[in-house]
Formats: sequence, structure tokens, C-alpha cells
Amino acid sequence: MSGRRGTAAGALVLGFGGLMLALVVVAQAFPRGLLALACVAIGATAAWYGLLRTGPARVVGLSVGAAGLGAALALLASEWLVEELLVVGALILSATLARIAFAHHVQLPSRPRPRRPVLLFNPKSGGGKAERFALAREAGARGIAAVRLRPGDDLQQLARAAVADGADALAMAGGDGSQAIVAAVAAEHDLPYACVPAGTRNHFALDLGVDREDVIGALDALVDGGERRVDLGEVNGHVFVNNVSLGLYAEAVRREGYRNAKLRTLLDTLPAVLGPDGAGLDLRWTGPGGHAHSAGAAILVSNNRYRLGRAIGSGTRPRIDDGLLGITVLGSSRGRGRGRHLPQRPWREWTAPAFEVDAGHVVSAGIDGETVALQPPLRFRIRPAALRVRIARRHPGASPSASMPEGLAASMRELARIALSQEPTTKE
Repeated sequence: MSGRRGTAAGALVLGFGGLMLALVVVAQAFPRGLLALACVAIGATAAWYGLLRTGPARVVGLSVGAAGLGAALALLASEWLVEELLVVGALILSATLARIAFAHHVQLPSRPRPRRPVLLFNPKSGGGKAERFALAREAGARGIAAVRLRPGDDLQQLARAAVADGADALAMAGGDGSQAIVAAVAAEHDLPYACVPAGTRNHFALDLGVDREDVIGALDALVDGGERRVDLGEVNGHVFVNNVSLGLYAEAVRREGYRNAKLRTLLDTLPAVLGPDGAGLDLRWTGPGGHAHSAGAAILVSNNRYRLGRAIGSGTRPRIDDGLLGITVLGSSRGRGRGRHLPQRPWREWTAPAFEVDAGHVVSAGIDGETVALQPPLRFRIRPAALRVRIARRHPGASPSASMPEGLAASMRELARIALSQEPTTKE
């Protein structure tokens, strides 16, 4: 049996076994299971109450929440701890094996090697990855000129200057915000572009199919790499490669101290935005049905749709060349249509080539993780096939979720096909 077939078979066996053992535990633990579920519900409600408040009310809410969750664990762990750990372990391992089985490698079309490629790099990104991996030296060994971003430099101007000096390909080693700036210049001049994953999270590299662990190898994209075209997003003239967040996250990012204490700042922002005394969010938008709404917690507009709420591949984009924005609205909203208030789900997701958000004030936005103040209305649009991306031959060349089916049943069927050596039905 091949490695991929064995991995798929292992994912199926472990997933089925974990679910069967979970059913046994639930049956044997009755009625403790129901009591544990009630404790979880009470604990989660109390914890959310605490998060939306400050001072003593927050302490009480979080304490009750922790007590509820602790009681649930105590009810089940007294006799079934080993079995519960086995269930969790089996399901986690099954998801891991499924992700490996669905791994996708694309052979991208070859293109001529650039004659004067230029790498721009931020030496401070990712905790100093560019310096640690000696990117400038490695680039020089490949015939790629390296331009260092220094304090006070304007990255966009550096990229434009490189093009003016004759660069026929651009690469950026830095965070996703920097990637967007250089990618926009490359797209403007229809030049090949390479993403070097020298930032902290490198989400764009992941969805492009660049190996985030192979920083040096990413330089080979401008030596003998394959090429594909991908979309770019734009809002009020600002290009983004990943997403733009409005609401809770954007409000937290703009606060002083966010960079040094992200979680604490986010928790402090919750009651100020969503709490009973919070100012709320004055954001107005139109949904896919044509009805006007006002947003609750947050709006996320992405360069193509994210795969959300899935056991495997969640938080990645299966494609970046669909020619559509991904739009996700979190939290409650008030709909206005035909004179009625329309009930809405707390989580709505759809795609569209354009999207507009209005407000009565300047809107704080997190564009690829960088805070920006935007004048309303915010006009989002997709720029289809705007960017020519070069990717190293040994890198995947596609998102880790590119070949993952939607839904548990479809995933199980696809794993069975792989295990039985049948051709997959999902294609890049």
C-alpha cells in the first residue's frame, strides 16, 4: 500500500474508531453526560457574560464559567478519563492524517527566468528571519539583487524604484502587509512576483502553496519556478492579499499596546464594543438578498473565500483565483427589508465580486494585519488574475485545502477513494 493510501486508510480507521468509542462513553456515562452538557452550557454562557464586562462582573462571570467547565470535566473524568483521552487523541490523529492525505502538489507552467530579479526584505520581520537565514547572501548566489528595508524607508517607493531601475521580477521577504505592498507594484507593471515566507504567520504564502518552512527555497521561485495567476483584493485604493477586518479585531489592533499584548488588548476591547454599555459598531451593508443590515461583532472581507468551521483546512482559502471576495459577518445584525426586521444567523458567509460598507464616521480597518483609517463608504472589489506569482518547483503550488471536499460525508468518501486507489473527484 502506498504512503498516501495508507494515510487515508489510517484517517478513516481512527476517525471511525474514535466516534464509536465516543458513543460507548456517552452511553455508559448516562446520565452524567447530560449533566456535563448542562455544565458546559452554563459555563460558556457565564464566560461570555464575563468577557463582555469589566471589573468585578468580569471576574464573577469568568469564575462561574471556569467552574462550569471544570464540573463537566469532573463528571466525565472520574471513571472515563482514559477513554476520553483516547477519543480526543484518535480524532486529532485522524484529522492530521486526513490533512496529509489531501495534500496537493501542482505542476505549474514554466516561464523564462527573470534577468534582473529584485528581492526586498524586512530584516525585522518574523523575529529576524531574513538575517537568520542570510537571505541577502542566498539571493545574491542566485543572481537576485537584494534591497534591505531600513527604518523610515517607504516600501512602496523602494519597489517602484527597483522597477524604474530595470527590475523584471519582484520578491518580498516579510509579513503579509509588506507582501501586499510589493505585490501591488508587481501587478501594476505585470511583473512576476515571489512570496518569501519571512514573516510571522505567512498566511498568504500558505494559501499560495509556498512551503512556509523553506524560506531559502522560496527564492528558487525566481530561478526555475512555475507561474500561476491569482487575484488581489482592494478597498478604497488599498490592495490586500489576505483580508480586511472591520469591527472587534480592527478596534483592538488600533489600540496602544496591541503589539505587545494581543490577547489582553482583544479582551479589553470586547466590553467596549459588544458589552451592554459599549458603543457598538455603526457599520451598514447590504446582504446577498439585497436587504440592508447593520453589523454586530465584525465583518471580514477576504481575497477569495476562507474555509471556515471545518475540522481540517479551516482558516485557509482553497483557491485564490475564483474572482470573488469572501464576505463573513460575525455577530448579530439588524435587517431592514420591506418594513420588517428580519432575523439573522450570528454567522453569515457569501461571495461577491464587490461589496460596500457605509458608516457615519471614519472606520478602523485591519488590512492584512495593519491598522488603517478609512473614509466611508468602504468599497471592496476583487481584481481577478491581477498577480503573476512564481512558486518554487519543490513547493506545493496550491493551498493545503485545495483538494479537500466540503463536508464530513464528502471527506469520508474521498478518503475511501484514495485508500482504494481511485481517482479523486476534486481537482485544482
